[in-house]
Amino acid sequence: MIITKKRDFQELLDNIKDYRSVFLIGCSECAALCGTGGEKEVEELTEALKAEGKDVTGGIVAKTGCQVLGTKKELKPYKDALEKTECILVMSCGAGTQAAVELFEDKAVYPTNDSLFLGNMTRFQMFDERCSLCGKCILDKTGGICPITTCPKGLLNGPCGGMQDGQCEVSPELPCAWVRIYERMKRLDKLKEFCETVVEAKDWSAGQKPRSLYAREKKEK
Repeated sequence: MIITKKRDFQELLDNIKDYRSVFLIGCSECAALCGTGGEKEVEELTEALKAEGKDVTGGIVAKTGCQVLGTKKELKPYKDALEKTECILVMSCGAGTQAAVELFEDKAVYPTNDSLFLGNMTRFQMFDERCSLCGKCILDKTGGICPITTCPKGLLNGPCGGMQDGQCEVSPELPCAWVRIYERMKRLDKLKEFCETVVEAKDWSAGQKPRSLYAREKKEK
């Protein structure tokens, strides 16, 4: 899931200082779980903006804010409100904001959140970054643990010389990714295979941006 945090409210007000009317678009998935774009947050921001003299013409929590066609369909009942709205505020990730830009070519669109990373929710509203979306996965070689992301140095073969007692030298509270990988492979009885494997230098071209994928076309082939 995409992890987001709320932007500074005053910074947001500066963004929309030239607009009186705004419409809010939240997201029921990632942003809702992060506490940055669910029903509660849409209501809270609505009240905060009204207190600043803004006219909130409406708001929805889209099923998936980054889904362009789905969000477009969900917005149809709000056509009249949107027509008289000067500015769209998107309470999801950067992808959701850019989906709104595509839907509202002639209206100003601003994000209410900062997009941080792709993460796993370990406890309620506690998140860890575990994937860098690099485009070429090596999890098949590392026991399903990604050293590119969970090792601060992104080492493809480790651990480094700074590891002490299984902990990372960058932060004593952070377990060494490669020690974790080693211990997991040991538990899976794949230690011999693991120790004989050298991960080759990574081809970073798979992560060249911007990327796109037409999944239907791939399936048909």
